[in-house]
Amino acid sequence: MNEQEVFDKVVNILKPFVRDQSALLQVTKETSILKDLKVNSARLVDIVLEIEDAFDVQVSDEEADRVRTVGDAVALIVDRKK
Repeated sequence: MNEQEVFDKVVNILKPFVRDQSALLQVTKETSILKDLKVNSARLVDIVLEIEDAFDVQVSDEEADRVRTVGDAVALIVDRKK
């Protein structure tokens, strides 16, 4: 799975959690999950769990705390899948 495929899959995972759906139309790696997409911080835990299931990876609490942008999530997954 290449980086673009991971990015697309992460965006699909985010969709049900995003309060500002119009922001998804312009999502980039620099897009802040909390600020730009208006995801509640408590829901970020659910997103990490979905990512773990979708990509068959384990994410530690410390790593989850560092996921702030869509790019952070993509980089974490790509690193795990090497």
